Amino acid sequence: MNLKKFNSISWLVALSILVVVLSFLSVGVGAVYISPSEIFQNFLGAGTGNNDFIIMNFRLPRIFMALLVGVGLGVSGAILQGIIRNPLASPDVIGITKGAGLAAVIVIILFPGLPLIGLPIAAFIGAGVVTAVLYMFAYRQGVQPATLALVGIALGAICQAGIQLLTVKFPLETNVALVWLTGSLWGKDWTDVWLLLPWIVVLLPISIVLASKLDVLSLGDDVAEGLGESVRKARLLLLVIAVLLAAASVAVVGTIGFVGLIAPHIARQLVGNRHSYLLPASALVGMVLLLLADGLGRGILPPTEIPAGIFTAVIGAPYFLFLLRRLQVSK
Repeated sequence: MNLKKFNSISWLVALSILVVVLSFLSVGVGAVYISPSEIFQNFLGAGTGNNDFIIMNFRLPRIFMALLVGVGLGVSGAILQGIIRNPLASPDVIGITKGAGLAAVIVIILFPGLPLIGLPIAAFIGAGVVTAVLYMFAYRQGVQPATLALVGIALGAICQAGIQLLTVKFPLETNVALVWLTGSLWGKDWTDVWLLLPWIVVLLPISIVLASKLDVLSLGDDVAEGLGESVRKARLLLLVIAVLLAAASVAVVGTIGFVGLIAPHIARQLVGNRHSYLLPASALVGMVLLLLADGLGRGILPPTEIPAGIFTAVIGAPYFLFLLRRLQVSK
């Protein structure tokens, strides 16, 4: 085993351990503090009834949700950066989350009487519609990476304009919509976990199996075709997987931003550009980011909770500007 491969595996192991530690510590954070020893006793079945109820019904669902959403957004961002060949690509930047947000706002404001399950379904459909329009425009240009990025940005701007129009026109009904748009794990239970889990369990292994296609696409379209890869089909398949991962994630927790942008970059610094390592590393870094954001949101001003999306935005926006500046300097 060469040193580089050993280092990549070591980072994956280290990130996995960090995820386990943060998950354990996060169980105790909130309006009711639970010490690590009490958490351990509850896991062994020797804890108090109150703590057991809080852990099983409130804390653990949120932690599992943070893990699943971190995987979905992290891997989605890594795939999009690979197929578009742009380090600034992410579900937020190319309009996927904006499409989900517009559909969710329409349901929240115009159809408040719909069952709760209608909101994630609408958000999922909204993301899918934006992706379909994105690919329809890009297909005429041979699904070029630059076209995908530019059209996605334009569609995201249109969706954002629609969201602003609705919030201005219906000011009394916008409170719930604004909370959803911020992105939060508050109030998530096991039903939400089971709603998202199948998407991650199915799509994550498929994306890792297709990691070699991302490596080939990163060489450029001409080289990829010379190696026998059907560039258009491969890019479409990977785009669909990335969209499904992002859409399923934001449909359940709202538009938590910048995780899909930051996680792949951090993972790339740790394990390199080979996607068989980059995708699982992006998933693990995404878990870490969401666990930290949700834990800080619960622990800074208890019992008041700060949405996780605020913390990811505080971290992600400056990091986005840093990346943009670094790209300009490199040119």
